[in-house]
Amino acid sequence: MIRAILMRTFLTGAVTVLGIVGAAAPANAVEGMFPMSELGRLDLTAAGLDVTAADIFNPDGLALVDGIVKLGGCTGAFVSDQGLILTNHHCGFRAIRDASTVEHDYLAEGFSSASFQDEIPAAGYTVRITQSYQDVSKEVLASITDDLDPAERTRAVEKRMKQFSLDYEAAHPGLRAEVSEMVPGKSYVLFVYTYLKDVRLVYAPPQAIGNFGGEEDNWIWPRHTGDFSFMRAYVGPDGEPAAYRPDNVPYRPRRVLQVSGQGVEPGEPVFTCGYPGRTYRQRSSSFLAHLNRCTMPLTVDWYTWQIEYLEALGAEDRDRQLALASRVRGLHNTAKNYRGKLQGIARLDLIAAKQAQEKELQDFIRADKDRRRRYGNVLPELEKFYADLGKVTPYELWFGWLRRSPEVMGVALTLWENARESEKPEDERDAASMERNRDQTLRGMQIAAEHFEPQADRMILAELLRRGAEIKQVRKVERLKRVLGEDGQIEAEDLLEHLFSDTRLMDPDFLVQAMTMSPAQLRDMQIPFLDLAADLDDEFQHIKEEGKRRKGLRDPLLAALAEVRGQFLGKDFIPDANGTLRFSFGIIEGYSPRDAVLYQPLTTVQGLLEKATGDPAYAPPDGMRELIVARDFGPFAASGGNVPVDILYSTDTTGGCSGSPVLDAGGRVVGLNFDRAWEATINDFAWDRAYSRSIGVDIRYVLWVTWKFGQGERLLEEMGISVAQP
Repeated sequence: MIRAILMRTFLTGAVTVLGIVGAAAPANAVEGMFPMSELGRLDLTAAGLDVTAADIFNPDGLALVDGIVKLGGCTGAFVSDQGLILTNHHCGFRAIRDASTVEHDYLAEGFSSASFQDEIPAAGYTVRITQSYQDVSKEVLASITDDLDPAERTRAVEKRMKQFSLDYEAAHPGLRAEVSEMVPGKSYVLFVYTYLKDVRLVYAPPQAIGNFGGEEDNWIWPRHTGDFSFMRAYVGPDGEPAAYRPDNVPYRPRRVLQVSGQGVEPGEPVFTCGYPGRTYRQRSSSFLAHLNRCTMPLTVDWYTWQIEYLEALGAEDRDRQLALASRVRGLHNTAKNYRGKLQGIARLDLIAAKQAQEKELQDFIRADKDRRRRYGNVLPELEKFYADLGKVTPYELWFGWLRRSPEVMGVALTLWENARESEKPEDERDAASMERNRDQTLRGMQIAAEHFEPQADRMILAELLRRGAEIKQVRKVERLKRVLGEDGQIEAEDLLEHLFSDTRLMDPDFLVQAMTMSPAQLRDMQIPFLDLAADLDDEFQHIKEEGKRRKGLRDPLLAALAEVRGQFLGKDFIPDANGTLRFSFGIIEGYSPRDAVLYQPLTTVQGLLEKATGDPAYAPPDGMRELIVARDFGPFAASGGNVPVDILYSTDTTGGCSGSPVLDAGGRVVGLNFDRAWEATINDFAWDRAYSRSIGVDIRYVLWVTWKFGQGERLLEEMGISVAQP
């Protein structure tokens, strides 16, 4: 049955096609993370919405999206005219962790600022507000000539994209510009942003609220998690974007989203706007098979090892727990997400379904001579591409983990690459080493240094070396031959002792100086980790060049696949999500995950107490039980008499949509997106009305918790919310 549904949706546009919304969309929910350019094609009235396309995005005036921001890797919304931003607890998690100590444990206890002066700088966080967009596909693709090899093709496109951004910024000081690839090898759009660099933590509930249920409940419904926090954007006294200074002032947003204290009920239409990460619905079955048999299982295995080790390391030491908290939570989130995707691929027989769809597509191609000439080899060449990629994936994943998993190694490699890249013209540098990004790159390294745990990094690197010895290609790398040879364990121990004998580069002040050094100057420092980074640089460069070569081979195939699939279905495609601003709509509704089970779309504080049976992950904070028993809910109870906690809805979301406001038919904030249901972890590859559900925290719970646990009257007043009973 499920496979039949999938086949139907694949063949009628499960990879979301333009135009389907204008048809009779079933019950106001369709697949689609729609770019702003496509809003005019949507029948929003038929979707049950009272807002128009111009109400949502208007390049010539104010619109809702002027109040919606990209906050780091998440989304947020301005909910006051003083730059107050509502986002997720897990989006603000690192800022909360950074501010926490054993004496002031804001993760455990929560944080509430009494005034603007008490708000804590959230180092490394930035806010982006989309101002405009412009299609530059023709200009970018003009940089490609027939004489370029695949790697040169990729470099030419990357250089042209950077030139567009730099030229725009030079002509428009104070704005940020980025060219995003919408369809690989086919479509490119220049986005213009206001870019704010002073962000501060305002309020975060205790972790017993913000992460109630812990990893057990992550990606699971029913959910009772208050995954929200408040931050604030600041600017210089002149109103212009500026780095943190004590005399900066709250940012005055052009548009503020209205917060509704009434919430939303089952069956009501809702929509979201945000910055989803990446989806891969237009990719081939061979791509999905590659992820399924190689990339995701290997990643789950490595992340699980790290989680178990790091949790054991910090079990008896709260200082160490705090230092490792962001790392552990990120590992948990990805590992569980990948396990959900692997189960979803198997449950839906997704690869076979895509293969069957591609067989029909290939028959369509063969039926026409011109199509055979232009597209006949696209699918076979993609299959060969991913078969070849699979042979080197363990090797390339290992080097990626070497860069990311031991944080000290990542800092060393970033410093070395910055020194090398800084000798190139700006438009030929890697993004992290461009002048426009240097402050952010430096701050990222400093944050890692401030929470450096040498024992954790040492053991992780030791385990990586052990695993590297089992990978044939890694063993052939010149700098690692001695370490990973027959006597690898002895050599590895010697190497580890040598490396960790000098960790000066994890001094935040040293990093400021090191970011100005040349490769020769870094070598003269004789810091073992920097020497290792320099010795391995050729291998990292080789992997990077191979990536560019493969992208140059793959992108024309993906562009051709999109073209012929559009011809086959008679429709154009919505591009996969890529971190740019998108719109999606649906309704508040439950679903049936399996036989005889039906999930309702709202949970309440009563269900929260039912989960509190002794497990520490399900322990509500002090005072919450008493408030619930006393029904001290103020104006925030729903019609059933309880405060709703979380909501379930059929909008199309993925990673990066965390923190996106859930808006009612009139555009008022009624919730805050933070997750998907377990069955919807597969959303990156396929969406279906039967099981694709997003999870958000109900705005009534946000307001009630802020009021009762955060001394939040000033914040509620700032948002225009009264706690007086009607």
